[in-house]
Amino acid sequence: MATAKNTICLWYDKDAEAAARLYAETFPDSSVGAIIRAPGNYPEGKQGDVLVVEFTVAGVPCIGLNGGSTFKHNEAFSFQIATDDQEETDRYWNAIVGNGGQESECGWCKDKWGVSWQITPRVLMEALVKGGDEAKRAFDAMMTMKKIDVAVIEAARRG
Repeated sequence: MATAKNTICLWYDKDAEAAARLYAETFPDSSVGAIIRAPGNYPEGKQGDVLVVEFTVAGVPCIGLNGGSTFKHNEAFSFQIATDDQEETDRYWNAIVGNGGQESECGWCKDKWGVSWQITPRVLMEALVKGGDEAKRAFDAMMTMKKIDVAVIEAARRG
């Protein structure tokens, strides 16, 4: 993988490689690149441990750093994955939540490492961009959901 000018760096306790592999198996245009091992001991690891993993999530270059337990993920950062239909929404949601993750609200969930994901059907974003009553109805419907229900959003758009 060529080094990108701008890369997202995600801090993991020790499971960056496992996370990268799950993301690569789940999302199209995703892959695991170089796995870099520590050349020496460091505060929460030893020489030879996986230190850095280069990976891509839906076309976005990332680096996973096994930095230890000092920092934790939170909702201030999330991946937003646009979906085309309920099947795709379900597939991604289930891959994240069903592998040790947890549901949240309004299309948000967390993977088992604490990384936040927004699994967002395009129909919802289209309604919000449209504005007015249609956006309000879709927004109100979304506010009652954990995983987004495409059919309910489409019905809300129609009124």
